Amino acid sequence: MKSNSKGWTVVLAGAGINLAFGILYAWSIFGSQLQKTFGWSKTEASIPYTIAIIMFTVMMIPAGRLQDRIGPRWVVTIGGVLIGLGCILASFTDSILGLSLTFGVLAGSGIGLGYASTTPPALKWFPPEKKGLISGIVVGGFGLATLYIVPLTTFLLSRYDVFNSFRILGIIFLFMTIPLAQLIKNPDKPAVSMSKVKKAPVEDLSVKDMLKTKQFYMLWFMFFAGATGGLMTIGSLKTLVLQNLGESAALQLVAFAAIANAVGRPAAGVISEKFGRGKTMTVLYILQAIALYFFNSLNTFTAIFAAALMIYFAYGSMLSVYPSACADSFGTKNLGLNYGILFSAWGAGGVFGPILGGRIADATGSYQMAFTVSAAILLVAAVVGYKYKSYQNVRHSYAVTRNG
Repeated sequence: MKSNSKGWTVVLAGAGINLAFGILYAWSIFGSQLQKTFGWSKTEASIPYTIAIIMFTVMMIPAGRLQDRIGPRWVVTIGGVLIGLGCILASFTDSILGLSLTFGVLAGSGIGLGYASTTPPALKWFPPEKKGLISGIVVGGFGLATLYIVPLTTFLLSRYDVFNSFRILGIIFLFMTIPLAQLIKNPDKPAVSMSKVKKAPVEDLSVKDMLKTKQFYMLWFMFFAGATGGLMTIGSLKTLVLQNLGESAALQLVAFAAIANAVGRPAAGVISEKFGRGKTMTVLYILQAIALYFFNSLNTFTAIFAAALMIYFAYGSMLSVYPSACADSFGTKNLGLNYGILFSAWGAGGVFGPILGGRIADATGSYQMAFTVSAAILLVAAVVGYKYKSYQNVRHSYAVTRNG
């Protein structure tokens, strides 16, 4: 295949933009500082973050429709402005309501708009057999964000108060996202397959038609299961490791887990091209379920390290496999909106998982039961993944059978 420099520009710009959205990973640090500064409870300090997650998920749907209609560049630009403006305005308020509106609503909406509009245009520049790799690289920026956003936020808070830190990050995000957003565009024509094997034409499904397929609900449940287990662990990992191994080990593990999260995205994307989206997630979900089930009983650095990396790798893998699976099954014409609706599964898991883990841990003093429940959900999802077949493959098989 000849060089596709414009396509790679879109891919790398998308990955760079997703790096800015890693502000979500820094909230635990801001939340801790807000508790110290204002005496807020953990629940109170988590409200702006929770609202940001909700707005992130909700805005994926209108963002998908907008970028399908007016092009991704404008939508990503608006997203960049909102995340920067949200952080800057957050520096002028000291109330839960103020932070909920600025960081939660504005910045959260900006993340949803931008995240929804980086992967679909990148996928359109490359042939179908590269969807997994390309989506993995683009969303890999989000996973890698932890490696810089956490130490940067820690450094800022050691030099400035929480308000100035918000303001500085907001300015940084404006300068990161707006120039890169101008590089995000759709090709004149989506790339076609380079495979020598003749394949049936892909049918581009509307949202209405997508919601009539069983493949959508299979993907939704699988996505929900992975997000529930992954985000529950991400939310509690540092606390669990601190209890067993101490501060230094916790920081090392969180850093390596972030790498596993990021690496899992392109790696699983490539693997799923060869072995199938569903089969790939089946294997990863089984391994993730085993890691979750035994996690609370592990007490050595090596064992905890291996289990955490497996959980983070599987979690990161979802974020490249599912947009690719959405494109496989429902086409790329309406991919922005279609994937935005599918992504609601991540939002549901992102709310359900941490709440489940927190409530069970508060009631029992341990995350063991929460991890066991999550492991059971993952095993059901693994069975669903094993049975999953792309809608396009099922449609083609049916047509062949009917015709002869």
